[in-house]
Amino acid sequence: MREIRREIRREIVFLLFCGAALAQTRSTPMVESGGPNLPAQRIGANDLIALSVYSRPEFTRSVRVSADGHIRLPMLERRIPAQGLLPVELEAAIVTALRAEDILVDPIVTVTIAEYQSRPISVAGAVRAPVTFQAAGPVTLLDALTRAGGLVPEAGLEILVTRSQPGAGGRLTALTQRISAKGLLDAADPELNLLLTGGEEIRVPEAGKIFVVGNVKKPGAFRVQDISETTVLQMLALAEGLTPYSNKQAYIYRREASGPKNEIPIELRKIMDRKAQDVPLVANDILYIPDNRGRRASLAALEKIISFGAGTISGVLIYGTIR
Repeated sequence: MREIRREIRREIVFLLFCGAALAQTRSTPMVESGGPNLPAQRIGANDLIALSVYSRPEFTRSVRVSADGHIRLPMLERRIPAQGLLPVELEAAIVTALRAEDILVDPIVTVTIAEYQSRPISVAGAVRAPVTFQAAGPVTLLDALTRAGGLVPEAGLEILVTRSQPGAGGRLTALTQRISAKGLLDAADPELNLLLTGGEEIRVPEAGKIFVVGNVKKPGAFRVQDISETTVLQMLALAEGLTPYSNKQAYIYRREASGPKNEIPIELRKIMDRKAQDVPLVANDILYIPDNRGRRASLAALEKIISFGAGTISGVLIYGTIR
């Protein structure tokens, strides 16, 4: 008698399930055999999984993992935790749930990944085509940059890779790693070609610029190619040298980390005569060479000129001689 009751219960559950399955198939696409079968990685929120049960085609369906990491099957009373599990582990969890609720006696369950939505990798900044994609399998930093079309000429010297890692109290902490663009792309250092698993944000800042204004032949803004080799003489060479009426004294305007800008006087003539060491420059420095009458423009005036030059249609900074 007990076996008969159990069989009747199975038939009732089966009929109810068929009705629920018919309703769900109208809104949820079925996964055909031979469909997507992405590399097995740990399941995350919003991933799409394909579920099938051997010899029970009515159980075949696609199921979206909820935002809190669970899946719900119409024939089961309780939701099944899926987040953080491998497909084979989720298979075992579904088998256990089907047995516990007397739905199937000895089910053979297969779970595959149809679509990842929990492993985004974003690439932004000085790249040709900023992109966000899902890490369906192992992805390297070079792979991600290639998907973004590579770096543009204005790209800076570093690539920033930000990952979220568990911190104190279970809270996620953002950790940013700085990668040398030259070491990765030119030197092909394999240690810099990071393995990405999803959840990373890659940002390529534009190269810093040094502004050269005053009595030079070609005032302008020049990209910092190599911060270790950027000096006053190098910037003067890029500016095509001094005009005949330039002063022996020059000035560097530099914003410190705390905020205010400092004025740093330099003995330009002594540097050019090799009687003093060349002075290194950093990104966003303003190198100003007054005329030989010693009249200096104020910092506010210099910044207005730079802002005006940056807003020109051609994008080229043009400065007149400051007198």
